[in-house]
Amino acid sequence: MLANALQLSTATVSKALTNSHEISEKTRQRVLDLAKELNYTPNPYASGLRNKKSRTIAVILPEVADSYFAQVIDGVEAVAQEKGYHILIRLTHESCRKEEAILQDLRGGRADGILISVSSETRDSSPIKELQEKGIPIVFFDRVCEDIDTAKVVTDDFESARKATEHLLSRGCKRVALLFISPDLSISHQRIEGYKKAMTDHQLSWRESDIIACTHDPVVNHRILTGLMGGPDAPDGVIATVEKLVTGIYLACQELRVRIPGQVKVIGFSNLPSAMLLNPSLTTITQPAFEMGKEAASLLFRELEGKAVRQKQPLVIPSVLVVRGSTVL
Repeated sequence: MLANALQLSTATVSKALTNSHEISEKTRQRVLDLAKELNYTPNPYASGLRNKKSRTIAVILPEVADSYFAQVIDGVEAVAQEKGYHILIRLTHESCRKEEAILQDLRGGRADGILISVSSETRDSSPIKELQEKGIPIVFFDRVCEDIDTAKVVTDDFESARKATEHLLSRGCKRVALLFISPDLSISHQRIEGYKKAMTDHQLSWRESDIIACTHDPVVNHRILTGLMGGPDAPDGVIATVEKLVTGIYLACQELRVRIPGQVKVIGFSNLPSAMLLNPSLTTITQPAFEMGKEAASLLFRELEGKAVRQKQPLVIPSVLVVRGSTVL
């Protein structure tokens, strides 16, 4: 439409609309003036098809109920919008089969690049490697496959768990329980090791029974946590390494009339904005979710623009201990 009206080639009009240095200021202004007069808006999808680019990046997540992942999306979107890209959000619901199906679907070119935090069931990284071998850039964040050579953005899980344990011990706790969900994830291993290090540094024994595997089922978790807090050897400190377990431990204590922080002090790995509104307010390990999403997206766009340098080590963005009422003396 613009090309015909101005008697210019479509390539010239396209370059004018994208502020290409190849077009003179006079020609660019002619195109922009007519586009404004006709209320013309370029179609990014059509442009993408011509360039064999989707102008879309995929973000594969285990879930969005967790406030951490919601904040990651905000960080990714901030970068994607600036680059003129759309984001396609796909959820695995912690299923490796769904994850594989999503990856298979993306083989057809629906996304130019992929950001992924793997499911709790993921043990085989070959479907991800196959996409990488097809030339699709992939960046991991939070939950990673350590055997894949690509950029990774993580937080300091070992140090965060050590710091959380140290905090409870400084508040007088003697028996600290650590709750986790996914035994196969590297973040779970690192948090467990951080917990063990702090206990050992304080010459305190820890038992395997203090490291408690929970599930994704709230009913099963309720049974586990009421058994823990109602038992004869209940802990006086609890670290919930997954946000959804915070509600479970609060409910179990409420049901059993166990006082927080009087009888048990609680820390949660959580980005919940409502943490300060809980009764008592929750002491948290707050992860840099927005920053991690932003950094992961920036690394992916470096790959897409051919500027990436492979990282030998993951990019680590530290988490922060925020002390509130659930661990007061």
